[in-house]
Amino acid sequence: MNSTYALHEMLEVHEIAAFKTVCMTKCKTMQALVTDPELKQILQQDAILSQQQLQELGGVLSKATV
Repeated sequence: MNSTYALHEMLEVHEIAAFKTVCMTKCKTMQALVTDPELKQILQQDAILSQQQLQELGGVLSKATV
């Protein structure tokens, strides 16, 4: 199923994907610095969720036409 989006909508999806990528990078970096096991687990869960969200955004972008 192809979905047609306006250019500004595609740019917003790209912007969200870029932001999520930065967040995931920071989260993975902080995991190495954190000593608290509970916080480390929260960061790990956040990294996994961010990766899933980025895959979803990639799917939206690959199926969309402008």
